[in-house]
Amino acid sequence: MAERRKISILMVLPPLIFASLAVLFYLGMRRDDPGALPSTRVGQRPPEMTVTTLGGLPGFDQAALRAPGVKLVNFWASWCAPCRAEHPNLEKMAEEGIAIYGINYKDDPEKAQRFLAELGNPFKAVMADESGRTGIDWGIYGVPETFVIDGEGRITFRFAGPIVGNVLEKKIRPAIEAAR
Repeated sequence: MAERRKISILMVLPPLIFASLAVLFYLGMRRDDPGALPSTRVGQRPPEMTVTTLGGLPGFDQAALRAPGVKLVNFWASWCAPCRAEHPNLEKMAEEGIAIYGINYKDDPEKAQRFLAELGNPFKAVMADESGRTGIDWGIYGVPETFVIDGEGRITFRFAGPIVGNVLEKKIRPAIEAAR
């Protein structure tokens, strides 16, 4: 009798485990935006930066990020294919008067300058994060990543990934409007 009970438990246990896992996976996939990565920086001022100027391009500092007006901070690199793909949208926003500050991430300065010379420079100012320390302090996962900063100098939105397809209209523009 005890052996029969062991067999019946062993027959029921795998389907119960599978059903439990299926429910957990389903609940995990029901988030509003499954591609969104959490950011501890939203609602805070940008962290201090360990950056250098990039060639003769205009640079910026914390005061520029805290100045009145909505602005974007975009982490990018010349070696990053998605950065190249999003570049036309950055140029479009810059032409519309949106202030975009660029942080060139772990890149060769000469290659970064060639990238901007070839594709155009949408940035109001650019700094270089050669060591990657600033990227770590901002909590980036990789490049490209874009942060929206409100007129009070607080990060209000973070987007990890390239601004391509409908991302500009569905994510970035609404975040800019909300920050105004």
